[in-house]
Amino acid sequence: MDSLFDSAAEEATPQPLAVRMRPRTLDEVIGQRHLLGSGTPLRRLVESEAPMSLFLWGPPGTGKTTLAYVVSNVTKRRFVEVSAVSAGVKDVRAAIDNARRELGMSGRQTVLFVDEVHRFNKAQQDALLPAVENRWVTFIGATTENPFFSVISPLLSRSLLLTLESLTDDDIRAVLQRAVADPRGLAGRATLAPEALEHLVRLAGGDARRSLTYLEAAALLADDITVEVVEKAVDKAAVRYDRQGDQHYDVISAFIKSMRGSDADAALHYLARMIEAGEDPRFIARRIVIFASEDVGMADPTCLQTAVAAAQAVQLIGLPEGQINLAHAVIHCAMAPKSNAVVKAIGAAIGDVRKGLIGQVPGHLRDAHYPGAAKLGHGDGYKYPHDFDHGLVRQDYAPEQVRERRYYEPTRHGAEAPVAERWAKIRDFLRKS
Repeated sequence: MDSLFDSAAEEATPQPLAVRMRPRTLDEVIGQRHLLGSGTPLRRLVESEAPMSLFLWGPPGTGKTTLAYVVSNVTKRRFVEVSAVSAGVKDVRAAIDNARRELGMSGRQTVLFVDEVHRFNKAQQDALLPAVENRWVTFIGATTENPFFSVISPLLSRSLLLTLESLTDDDIRAVLQRAVADPRGLAGRATLAPEALEHLVRLAGGDARRSLTYLEAAALLADDITVEVVEKAVDKAAVRYDRQGDQHYDVISAFIKSMRGSDADAALHYLARMIEAGEDPRFIARRIVIFASEDVGMADPTCLQTAVAAAQAVQLIGLPEGQINLAHAVIHCAMAPKSNAVVKAIGAAIGDVRKGLIGQVPGHLRDAHYPGAAKLGHGDGYKYPHDFDHGLVRQDYAPEQVRERRYYEPTRHGAEAPVAERWAKIRDFLRKS
């Protein structure tokens, strides 16, 4: 009676659009082309009857659950999903016992899909080991976090790790257009204006599930889906921002110049505009890393550390959480004392090299390790600085043509002030004849 009631309830409650549009075969999957080609592990898993254990690692909405479902559907295996958020060791063992029983009685294999597997503690992950090692199930674990940090080594070593990539704008566009036309989706009952389509693509941020959720919400309001309908449905204003056009360059230019001008509020505004418009957070992070050396440099050497850490954090966790790391770096860069001495120094040095001011490396600095170098006089007369007071000794380091050239001219800003004083003393000492 309970099962009949549950079935009736499912029929009475339509499934969400994202569920209805879930691909049924690998050929219907949009994106992840690097995982779906001939001879790839996923193809082998679908084409072979042998169990296989996989970890699917990637940002939300990239198709981890979809791929697990497709494997089960195409191979006619039982599909059992366990959520690491709510399941315990008892639930894991019960799922494995049922899979073994099914395998023994009917020979039918089971796909055991564990969503957010990184949330399992060590004991829960240990409970999966016998099933994986003995191939009682086809185990597929999905995670948005680096499995090398969140999954125990014995489990990871017995499984293939497949990395999913964020869906491109073209991928999301194809997902939405299919959902509008497909009988499982909106079946052509709604029209999607081009501007509304692009707004949904931006809002999705590479997440197919989010794009379909927003499309479904908009379709509930109107059959003719415009930008205004989408704005009302998801309560997010359309940010007028063309990632390939003038606005892209105008906003990133204003972003850099606001940090350079030490206006943290303005810089955060432009950061927010880029994030809300769906700008690639890795692009933003790269610009901050460049800024940290180009506009802050030695005035605050820790600024580059913060920028690089933010870039790594964005790569590791993605959005939306990564926006906090980006904001952290932006505030640090904006509030740091400024110096462009580093970029001027390398620019001047490269300029001289391009003019032909190169010259020979002084003989005493040349490599003296290979056989025959001593006969050529390489290394003769080299003075080892650590053998002298303060680690300094007068000798020629630069080629003669550029010996008197000055490249690094530190400012008196922030942490570069004491560097400037030390460099002035060192330079005077080394240049004295």
